[in-house]
Amino acid sequence: MDNKTLIDALVKNNLIESEAGRMILQEAALTRRPVEDLVAERRLVEEEKLAETKSRILGVPYKKIDPLQISDDLLKIFPEETARNYKLIPVSIKDNLLIVGMINPDNSAAQEAIKFIAKQKKINLGVYLIVPSAWEGVLRRYSPYRSLIDEAVQNLNIQQGKDSRQTIQLEEKISGSDETPIIKIVSSTLKEAVWGKASDVHMEPQRNRMRIRFRIDGELQEVASLPLELHSLIVSRVKILASLKIDENRIPQDGRFRTLLFGRDIDYRVATFPTPVGEKVVIRVLDPTVGLKGLEDLGLVGRNLATVKDAIKKPYGMILLTGPTGSGKTTTLYAVMQLLNKGNVNIVSLEDPVEYFMDGLNQSQVRPEIGYDFASGLRQILRQDPDVIMVGEIRDEETAGLAVHAALTGHIVLSTLHTNNSIGVIPRLIDMKVQAFLLPASLNLMVAQRLVLRLCSACKKGETASPEIQEIIKRNLNKLALEIKNSIIVKEPYQIFHSTGCEVCKNKGVVGRVALFEILKMTPELEKIINSGPTEGKILEEATRQQIITLRQDGIIKAIEGQVSIEEVLRETTEI
Repeated sequence: MDNKTLIDALVKNNLIESEAGRMILQEAALTRRPVEDLVAERRLVEEEKLAETKSRILGVPYKKIDPLQISDDLLKIFPEETARNYKLIPVSIKDNLLIVGMINPDNSAAQEAIKFIAKQKKINLGVYLIVPSAWEGVLRRYSPYRSLIDEAVQNLNIQQGKDSRQTIQLEEKISGSDETPIIKIVSSTLKEAVWGKASDVHMEPQRNRMRIRFRIDGELQEVASLPLELHSLIVSRVKILASLKIDENRIPQDGRFRTLLFGRDIDYRVATFPTPVGEKVVIRVLDPTVGLKGLEDLGLVGRNLATVKDAIKKPYGMILLTGPTGSGKTTTLYAVMQLLNKGNVNIVSLEDPVEYFMDGLNQSQVRPEIGYDFASGLRQILRQDPDVIMVGEIRDEETAGLAVHAALTGHIVLSTLHTNNSIGVIPRLIDMKVQAFLLPASLNLMVAQRLVLRLCSACKKGETASPEIQEIIKRNLNKLALEIKNSIIVKEPYQIFHSTGCEVCKNKGVVGRVALFEILKMTPELEKIINSGPTEGKILEEATRQQIITLRQDGIIKAIEGQVSIEEVLRETTEI
C-alpha cells in the first residue's frame, strides 16, 4: 500500500488535517518507515478507523477479533514464529476454509507463508484485515507468562524455600548456561507488564521467597512467586539492562532503558531500594500507547472539552492542572501538548522525569542534584524562543513566580499544582507569594481531576439505586446548568451500574480508568474577586455562577451513564 494513498484517504475522510498528513509523509520518507506506523504511534487516528481506511484501499474486509475467542487448537495451525514474523493469526477454520487475520494483507512474504501452510494442510484460504492490538492479544496466548516462569525456574534446578544465605554461593557458581533462564524470566516479566497494561513492576524480596507484583489500574496484584535464591540474579539482570552498578547494593540507584516491542518503543525506568533481605526493584513501564491519550479518551467531554480547547487557542496564559499524586495530571498535560504540537509551534518542557518522548517537542529532564531544577530550567527556557512552556510541577515560590512571568510575556504555560479542587488554585498561588493582581492577566484555566476505575462494558449490569443514592444523584444533577441537565437522557428512578467480572476483564469487573474533571475559567467577575481579596468562599460563589461541573457531578454523570460505579465516585469526591 502506497504511503501517499493512505494519507490522501485519511485526509479525504477528515480523519487527519492535510498539514499533518504532509508532515507525516515527509517524516516517513526521511525515516523509511510506513505511514500507518507513524499515524498509529502518534495516535492521530483511532485504530479501528485506520484499519477501516486500509480495508477500503486494499479491498480486504476488516474484522474485529476477540483474542479470547480463538481456541488453543486453532492456534496450533500457525507456529508462534510465523504469527510473530508475518503479523498474522488464525481466526477460524470451518468446512475446509481457513480464515486468517493479517495486519498487512498486502505483504507478499506473508501471503507466501500462508499459501504454503494452506497447501500443506490442503485447505482453502480467506483473509481479513485486523488491528495490531488484536494480533498482540493472540500472540500473548501462545506464551502464557506463568508457564514460562515455571519452565525457567525448573531449568535452574532450584527449589523454593531454601535458606536465603545460600544466595551468594549460587551467584558465585553461575555459568553461561544458567544465565539464559534468568534472562528469560526478566524478559517475560517485562513483556507481560506491557501486555497487561501495568504501570509499574515491583520485584520484592520477602523472608522466604521473591514476589513480583504489577500495578494495573492503580492497584497492585501479585503475578509470580519465585525462590528467593533467584532474587539477586534477577536484580543483577535488571541492573545490567539499566546500566546500573551491579556490585552496589547499599544505596538506591536509578536508571532507564528502552526496548522495541511489537514495533513500538517501550521505556522502562528502574529504581532500586536496599532492604534487610535484599534490594527491592520498581520498574515504571512507559508505554506510549497507554500513557499518551487524547482528551476524549481521558474522559473530557461536552462543555468541559470545549472549554479546554478554547483555552489552548488563546495566545498566552496559564493552564494549571491540580489533584493528588497519581490522578493523571501529567497524562492530561501530554494530551494538551499533542493538540498544540504543530510545525509552527515551539514547545519546550521541563519534566521530572521525562515520561514519554514526543516527536516535535523539546523535552528536558531536571536534575536537582546538580542545581538544574524547575526554577533554573524555566529561566533558560525563556531564552529558547518558546511558544508553549510545560513545567512538570510548580513546587515552590520561585517556580510559581517565573511561570506567571512567562505567561504574562506572551507564552502558553502548562503545569500542575497540588490542591484539592480547582477553587483552591488561586489561594494556593497567592500562598506561594504570587502577587494577586498578576493572576487575572496570567491565569486562563484551573482544572482539577481524579481517576476512577472504568466498569467493564461486557459484564456491567444496571440496577435501581437505593433511596439515599437517588437523593444524592438528584441533588447534584439539579445544580447543573440547564443545557447540561437536558442533555442527560436518564430519568428517575436513577439506575446505577456494577460489574461482576468476566473473561474480557479477567474477572476484575473493570477495564482501565477514566478521569473526572472540574474546570474553572478566569472571568471578569473572578478578576474582581481576586482584586478585592479572594477567599475560597467567594471563589466558590463565582464557580456556582459559572455553573461549573464539579468533580462529583462529573462522576455522577459518568456513573448513571454506566461508565463508573457510583460508590467509587462518592468515595473519591466531595460535594461543594
